[in-house]
Amino acid sequence: MNYDLAIIGAGPGGTDAAEHAAAHGLKVILFEKNKLGGVCLNEGCIPTKTLLRSAHLLSEALEGKKYGVTIPEASFELSKVMSRKTKILKKLGAGIRLGLQNHGVEIVTEEARLTDKTADGFTIAAGESSYSARRVIIATGSKAFIPPIDGLSDVPYWTAREALEVEELPKSIVVLGGGVIGMEFVSLFSTLGIDVTVVEMLPKILGPMDEELSTELQQAFEKRKVKFHLSTKVTAVRDGRVIAEHEGEQLEIPFDKLLVSVGRRAVTDGLGLETVGVELQRGAIVVDEHLETSVPGIYAVGDVNGVSMLAHTAAREGQVAVHHITDYPDAMSYRAIPGIVYTDPEIASVGQTEQELRTAGVDYQVHRVPMSLSGRFVIENEQGNGFCKLLTDSEGVILGAHMLGNGSSEILVPAIMAVEQRMTLAELARIVFPHPTVSEIVRIAALS
Repeated sequence: MNYDLAIIGAGPGGTDAAEHAAAHGLKVILFEKNKLGGVCLNEGCIPTKTLLRSAHLLSEALEGKKYGVTIPEASFELSKVMSRKTKILKKLGAGIRLGLQNHGVEIVTEEARLTDKTADGFTIAAGESSYSARRVIIATGSKAFIPPIDGLSDVPYWTAREALEVEELPKSIVVLGGGVIGMEFVSLFSTLGIDVTVVEMLPKILGPMDEELSTELQQAFEKRKVKFHLSTKVTAVRDGRVIAEHEGEQLEIPFDKLLVSVGRRAVTDGLGLETVGVELQRGAIVVDEHLETSVPGIYAVGDVNGVSMLAHTAAREGQVAVHHITDYPDAMSYRAIPGIVYTDPEIASVGQTEQELRTAGVDYQVHRVPMSLSGRFVIENEQGNGFCKLLTDSEGVILGAHMLGNGSSEILVPAIMAVEQRMTLAELARIVFPHPTVSEIVRIAALS
């Protein structure tokens, strides 16, 4: 059968692109060998936040006396929390399927691969059938990277996938990697009273995120007895111990369970990319500002292009690709891609960091205020702290925004728009924010 557009992969990028294309009148077919929703829904964004929500409620219950509320028997029932997670995934998965069907998108539950390039488009094989499409969007996502550590393959370690299916909590856990995924699991397990140790090769956690944010978060976790080994390289895993090196000294770190979270890699194997000549760079598909690859008519959105491995980026990239296919003027901008760490406390960031601006030689100013200037934040976070920091150039144009404090993920939105639209502090300060809300802190920072 012939289609206007074939999409391989049904994560946020693929499903959003499919519905958007169908709404533009294209005949769309979508291939997904696993579950609809991709990594984000089934083993990433949604299940981790579901578990973190339960852990956060437990923390609030145990600390209720701060608010004049005593809940002496608060406890965490793992089986019920996991059951709730499964129910939510099924509900959201069914919603995705219904949305695609309502838009007339044909869904094929098979592994797909490109087999030929023709004058009219491309041929795709899936199962025992063959399909033709004028355009193709590849949205196959990413998978956990497993480093070549001596002895690791002999240990029943976890990646995020296994950690989200746990049936019994360990007594202690060592997390290899201090990135976003690793730190969210640190937040979860430390809240549940598990002894947590983080081993990170870099001198700071959360890699490229704002240094002040990562330092503050690390200190918050250290108060909860989480141990950190930074600038530390793992050399081997032996008999329930991580063997590592730090400044020439050998360390032996015992563990009950090991979680490997050192990054993700684009999924490009088995797609037949070499058959049609799609260019790769460092294992990811090379794309232009319209998400088109080196082969005209083939696009790549989401983690598979390696530019910004975030679900919300993938959704926007899918929209841009469809716009290019349908001759609607559009181009992808990465100026204001938000980054959130759903820990307790939360971190939210958008735009450039101080480190990036210093490296680029940009003359910038810092406008920093404590979260305690927001009445709503004080009401909802007894003894809590945090800050909101806006970075501007010499003309007052907002270049970045960085926040620490619960609720940051929700109140970052006006700052995202300000960075994308290159608003000045004066323009942002003229906007009326509702009171009392935590989001007012953005305006307060602009006025500072």
